[in-house]
Amino acid sequence: MSCRRFLSIPVLSVILVMGFVYYVTLFVFIDDWVGLQSSAGKLNAFLFSFLASHCLFSLSICVLVDPGRVPATYAPDVEDSSWSNCNATETRKCDKCFAYKPPRTHHCRVCRRCVLKMDHHCLWINNCVGYANYKAFFILVFYATVASIYSTVLLVCCAFKNGDSYAGNVPLKTFIVSCGIFMVGLSITLGTLLCWHIYLIAHNMTTIEHYDSKRASWLARKSGQSYRHQFDVGVYKNITSVLGHNMIKWFCPTFTRNPEDALSFSTSRDS
Repeated sequence: MSCRRFLSIPVLSVILVMGFVYYVTLFVFIDDWVGLQSSAGKLNAFLFSFLASHCLFSLSICVLVDPGRVPATYAPDVEDSSWSNCNATETRKCDKCFAYKPPRTHHCRVCRRCVLKMDHHCLWINNCVGYANYKAFFILVFYATVASIYSTVLLVCCAFKNGDSYAGNVPLKTFIVSCGIFMVGLSITLGTLLCWHIYLIAHNMTTIEHYDSKRASWLARKSGQSYRHQFDVGVYKNITSVLGHNMIKWFCPTFTRNPEDALSFSTSRDS
């Protein structure tokens, strides 16, 4: 783990936005709507604080946890189905690290090393999203989306109740409208990202594999064949390979090791 990853402008910007949204939601939207001291106010404050704390915890895991490093002693098993079924364009040796790389492993130009089951390098966490922190990344996006929509709903409730008083106060009205535009944009952005990763998890794909599969799919259609992603083993198994088998822990951002080892994965031919 490296706390120095927090010392980047994008990560600090994310923390600043989280702090701003938390403050205005509790001390402006909820307080002006029902009051923080009321039962409804305390309940809403507790629920939003729960979401915010999980966002912060998930962000910390994404930033601090190594996404997955290839062991120095790794050598491929040629009889492994995940090797034998690999896309022909995926080489067994990294041309930058000059070492064997397991299936689904890619070299990150920013981190300057290979990352197990690499999805992408995320500027906002100053880290790669890979095998070890992908679940935390997904949970971060999930809680952030729910929190943004929740905050937007609270803003609307606050605006409807205090619309007349805001009308006579131009600075406050401008602030509320600006917050509304910001929260709606944030909710749409995060919601789109969440839907995208739900799609990827359901098909057991990474972002890199999705774009690689486009050409494979085109070639399959051209030759009159059907295409199926080789690591797609069914929706439920795909989901549990990321979130774990215990459904109670699905929305806990801590890492749950998959039944498959990070160096070998089940394929559609195995299922």
